[in-house]
Amino acid sequence: MDVSKVVEYCVARLVDDPESVVVDAKKDRGVIHVQVSVAPNDVGKVIGRNGRVINALRHVVSSVAAKTNHRAYVKILTP
Repeated sequence: MDVSKVVEYCVARLVDDPESVVVDAKKDRGVIHVQVSVAPNDVGKVIGRNGRVINALRHVVSSVAAKTNHRAYVKILTP
């Protein structure tokens, strides 16, 4: 299972404008860095109250990456 596809699937269902979701994943020595860009109005929906939504997403992504012996980090790019 591809980490970037998991992130894109989850984030697209959280936001009002799924077409604006852009996911960029880069692998570097067993670490996957995922950067997510969304519309300015949707940043709060992805982060959630006290960061609960983004923390849950990071946990899911870490679990998916662990299946292939990788670590994954998710960062939300704010406009």
